[in-house]
Amino acid sequence: MLTAPVSPLRTDFERSVAAYWNTNRADPVNLRLGEVDGLYHHHYGVGEPDWTVLDGPGEGVIAELHRLESAQADLLLDHLGPIEPGDALLDGGSGRGGTSMMANARFGCRVDGVSISEYQVGFANEQAARRGVADQVRFHFRNMLESGFADRSRQAIWTNETTMYVDLFDLYAEFARMLAFGGRYVCITGCANDATGRRSKSVSRINEHYTCDIHPRSDYFKALAANNLVPITVLDLTAATIPYWELRARSEVATGIEEAFLTAYREGSFHYLLIAADRV
Repeated sequence: MLTAPVSPLRTDFERSVAAYWNTNRADPVNLRLGEVDGLYHHHYGVGEPDWTVLDGPGEGVIAELHRLESAQADLLLDHLGPIEPGDALLDGGSGRGGTSMMANARFGCRVDGVSISEYQVGFANEQAARRGVADQVRFHFRNMLESGFADRSRQAIWTNETTMYVDLFDLYAEFARMLAFGGRYVCITGCANDATGRRSKSVSRINEHYTCDIHPRSDYFKALAANNLVPITVLDLTAATIPYWELRARSEVATGIEEAFLTAYREGSFHYLLIAADRV
């Protein structure tokens, strides 16, 4: 007798997050930017824009925003450490798969992505097939808190703006289980200033907009330490991401959330961090 597969959605909160991303299919930002070169991201950008694009047609602004988002993904990949073609990587909360595609193109290795959005998983697998890498890049409808991959099976794992949807201690326990000894975890995330972030109206607005729960900065380091993940690099990318948001606020794909990000970053209640940590 056949039994129905167990859903990776375990709580009402996870179901609400999945519903948000399953129904948010025609979002103007991620789809328009991904059409530039077929890499579809679900994160933001870093670096100094070419401001002259504002003087030209709107497509120039779209291409520049996409360039900054791809630069962010490249920066994350720069910190994964030595990766060989025979290694296996994991993209936790993989979205539409852009960073996974870039990792495979750079390292030539196997990449698995997991997401609790069935729509995102289907979309990302279609992109892998179109790029001819479906044998190496695969996306799974799974929960990154219980991903199902073997112990010590991953040389590197990353999360790119997805940790605000999960308990960090549970997440890093799962990642530590899967990472090989000496393997690397890299996170890029927005996090709240411990002193002022929880009282910030702008941070609250971001939480409400994305149905998430932004963690204070200190929680990342507490959860890493509790799970034998030792930070080797910490970069404050706050100043590097503000120009991206300034450009996006002046673009045709602005959604209205831009001012909350800009206010939170400028007032210091919100930070944009890259953390790279080794499994010991």
